Amino acid sequence: HNFNGQIIINWSLQRFNTNSESEMKFSRSLLFLASAAAVHAFVPSHPAFGSRAVTTGTSSDTVLYISSWGTKGGSASKMDDMESKNIEKNIQAYLKAPEPVEARSNIDGTVLVSGLVRSKERTDQFIFDLLNHEESAFEFQKIVAFVDDIAFAKKRLLSRSARYGGLLNKLDFTQASDAGALPSAEQLEGVKSWVAYFDEGDLLASVKEVASAAKGASSVENVAILLANANDLDKTAAADAVQALKDSGKKYTLVAVGKLEDHAEGKIPYSFKEFDSEEGVLASDAIFSRDEAIRMITECLQLECGVEKALSFSEVYDVNATEAKLIKGLREAGYARPQEIDHMLRDGTAKYQAAIDEFREKHPNYKDGYYTTEAWWEDEKFQASVRKSSLRAQEEIKKIKDARQEKVEEIAKEWAKREFFKQSMAGTVEEGMSEEDFTKSVWDRALFEGDLKYRQMNGEDPDAEAELADFKSQQERKKEAMLKRAKEELREILEEEELGGEDLEKKLESLEASADNTES
Repeated sequence: HNFNGQIIINWSLQRFNTNSESEMKFSRSLLFLASAAAVHAFVPSHPAFGSRAVTTGTSSDTVLYISSWGTKGGSASKMDDMESKNIEKNIQAYLKAPEPVEARSNIDGTVLVSGLVRSKERTDQFIFDLLNHEESAFEFQKIVAFVDDIAFAKKRLLSRSARYGGLLNKLDFTQASDAGALPSAEQLEGVKSWVAYFDEGDLLASVKEVASAAKGASSVENVAILLANANDLDKTAAADAVQALKDSGKKYTLVAVGKLEDHAEGKIPYSFKEFDSEEGVLASDAIFSRDEAIRMITECLQLECGVEKALSFSEVYDVNATEAKLIKGLREAGYARPQEIDHMLRDGTAKYQAAIDEFREKHPNYKDGYYTTEAWWEDEKFQASVRKSSLRAQEEIKKIKDARQEKVEEIAKEWAKREFFKQSMAGTVEEGMSEEDFTKSVWDRALFEGDLKYRQMNGEDPDAEAELADFKSQQERKKEAMLKRAKEELREILEEEELGGEDLEKKLESLEASADNTES
């Protein structure tokens, strides 16, 4: 019977020699049958956050940071164990493998964006791209740009990338009654999420106006406000503004940043404080990346941990600051931006610092180069010798590896990691399956995607659709060959043991590998 991608043989073998050569061949046959069933075990079906493409125009290296994972590095030797557990030097010993994050359940329907698309110096398309991003949790059917001048806004947003990314299929425009005005009750009708941007005037008064308007709009459930140039705000007035958001009864998120500058998102680490606290008052010279500010408000809008948060974000320039170390570690560990920001909001530096303090308490002599231990194999000199030997071996292996294949495998791992994340969020990954097992199950497909992407990166223009069809055809033939071989070996075993019966051929024909479930 075919069940969940596995072959289960239901025949009862009435007499079987447990130590015979037949047993070995029989086991091997079952292995081939299972392998044949698993050739197309990967079901890309429906990505966790929809099936939308996007071109943001920003540096791709800030979107997803993928690297090899392991809290103990490349060697499993106990000699490296204690050093690998020093979370102050090796942050990967503290971090868990990236896991799916909790998204809000009501980020669908219509989202309205106000306060943007007013400048001739920029398009402001980035926020619309993020709200339409294929790997986000957003499932908006309509994205409304609430603007002062529709004709001007269309010139800024009706771009080639918006068309190719599918944004134009959702984008709509609504014009304000006056320049800078907020949407009226009628204009908010049917809007489920409202993203409001302010960078001038009385920012805190604007927050209260948004809270009041949202309170009177029954359809609005989420309110996300981005305050730029929010330097030197009054703490008491900030607390009043946050209280107004609480009184609105909506799921609110507020992000405040300093003066905006046009440097790339993700390049500079960040820290955050409660907006209505003394520490949350941004200094007069505080600056922040425009794209990073947009990233923060949209990620907070889609993440459950962003609900009822009012935060002031600052850039961190000290590479030794705890925030800088933690954010760098998260990205090196393969955390995507939503996972990174979710970790920072939920656990952040406080939990990391607590873990460091606990480690220091258990190993008070660690700064002197050794740990609390009496085992000779954990001596620093011995560990250093082992690591040096291990590095030499790894260098020799690296020389042998073909550079092209190494790059293809790197891309394949990135692809498999993203697929695991998307399918985990969608609930299509088999319960209990680890990321490592998932990667093994889809490795053939991952290598295909890696090779395709590698050639595209190097100037080739392959016919992806035709190659995918050919790949699937090859996998199908491989599956059939494996199944045929397994059936032949199983027939031989059953005939030798006189267990087949008169309808042996019919029983063998009923054994089939799982169907090809690949959808993309």
